Amino acid sequence: MSKKLSWILWGLGLSCVTAPALAFIYRTSLDATGIDALRLHKPPYNLTGRKIAIGQVEIGRPGKFGVDKSVSKKPNLSVEGVFSRNEPAKSNSGVDTHAHNVAGIMVSNDKAFPGIAPNARLYSSAVGAMKGLGQPQECLSAQHIALQNGGDIRAINFSFGEPLSRDPRANPILDGNALLTMCVDWSSRVHNVLYVVAGNQGKGGIPIPTDNYNAVNVAFSSRREGIFSKVDVSNLAAVGEGATRRLAGKEFNFDNRRSVGIVAPGYSIPTVNPNGSVKNVTGTSFAAPHVTATVALLQEFGDRMLRQKQPRWTTAARRQEVMKVVLLNSAEKLRDEGNGLRLGMTRTLIDKQNKNWLESDAYQDAKIPLDAQMGTGHLHAFRAYQQFSAGQFNSSQPVPPLGWDYGEINLGTPVEYTLAKPLKAGSFVSVTLTWNRLVELSDRNQNQMFDEGENFRDRGLNNLNLYLVPVNASPTDKGSICASTSEVDNVEHIFCPVSKAGNYKIRVEYAKQVHEPTQAYAIAWWTVSEN
Repeated sequence: MSKKLSWILWGLGLSCVTAPALAFIYRTSLDATGIDALRLHKPPYNLTGRKIAIGQVEIGRPGKFGVDKSVSKKPNLSVEGVFSRNEPAKSNSGVDTHAHNVAGIMVSNDKAFPGIAPNARLYSSAVGAMKGLGQPQECLSAQHIALQNGGDIRAINFSFGEPLSRDPRANPILDGNALLTMCVDWSSRVHNVLYVVAGNQGKGGIPIPTDNYNAVNVAFSSRREGIFSKVDVSNLAAVGEGATRRLAGKEFNFDNRRSVGIVAPGYSIPTVNPNGSVKNVTGTSFAAPHVTATVALLQEFGDRMLRQKQPRWTTAARRQEVMKVVLLNSAEKLRDEGNGLRLGMTRTLIDKQNKNWLESDAYQDAKIPLDAQMGTGHLHAFRAYQQFSAGQFNSSQPVPPLGWDYGEINLGTPVEYTLAKPLKAGSFVSVTLTWNRLVELSDRNQNQMFDEGENFRDRGLNNLNLYLVPVNASPTDKGSICASTSEVDNVEHIFCPVSKAGNYKIRVEYAKQVHEPTQAYAIAWWTVSEN
């Protein structure tokens, strides 16, 4: 009984709505009403995740054909490697329908229900649900997956979580210092992998590691008028909604730092079972793999550009910060009216109270970069491709309306990106900046790997700010058109209209040093020029 209860507690998606395939008329989340990934599968893009390795860590694991008898004789997904924590998986042990469903969303090769990146290489580790297992074993599992494929894993999916009640710290709160949370932030930087974490769901209870800094946390959407455009009511409520105030620090980040980064489809998603049948699933567990697999599509394109030695493409395209900023900046908020002023967005995303981005505190307050329920908006794989494919441009010369960069900033010396063309009056500007919290391993045996019994050291977060300013503004001029100046986040995000046509520049400011005097960052921008 205790084992069964553990699986129910930890699996974010196990409380999902499921039903046999014949009970539904399926509508995919991969088409234009969802994340528009199917377009990338087809010519001229031909992106299916080929040769890109992604990972998965859960309590259980998907079945692997040839290893597990429970897998259909006609396997509908191909898993590159399966493990039990940091050891090879045993045949017919640890196979879990939930993990198989999550894997199917990413790499299913079923013709009727394809995965988002059906040709990606998926490595999956099952932590297990035995008594005594917890965050150290989960960290070992994540580290083991990060080291697969020669240490080249581009993203790792976490569709599970840990309850605070199991955290061994005295009076634990969501302050980013749980072992698993620090493990995620450490591994993000050291292994250069983007962790994608299913958001805390329902009444909460499984919030670790959603208090991370360096990963992307995902909320889930449901359909409204046929389009995935509403934050589903099953997502955890935002701080300030009545009785939920008392949960601050327990189910929400204690310092009002927002946890949700992006929204992805998660309601009634068709996916495959080990025996080959199909069922519909609901939950943040099934939103997260939409994001993880989208990374595989983008990275396939980036590697293609590198092989072709295309200008504006360096190995910076493989940085986890770049993937994070590309996904967040390209997310959809407000449907474009056909004039391009809202950056060509295809949907208006609304929260659980039916409010859109223009009604959010994130839009109105420069110190709040992310909406509590919506993050920066709804995942859109094709828009992410558009953002990423624009290429890298540094601040040494004027930059085009659309692009990204990976660079460094020194304390006291702002970095400015001058937009080459004047911006159109009434158009929106979207700019996102991200950088890593510095977490280091307390490496007792000096083997440069986490081992059970070791811990991590939080060296804190340098504070960067983001501004849109007139092109003639001096580096010390604080008069900005738009700004994002959070003091607690490692994401800054601007989405605002330009009232007056003219020439502008984007300024990155190193406002406060907490550890090193030089800070690496990634930035992405999307604007509308006059011509």
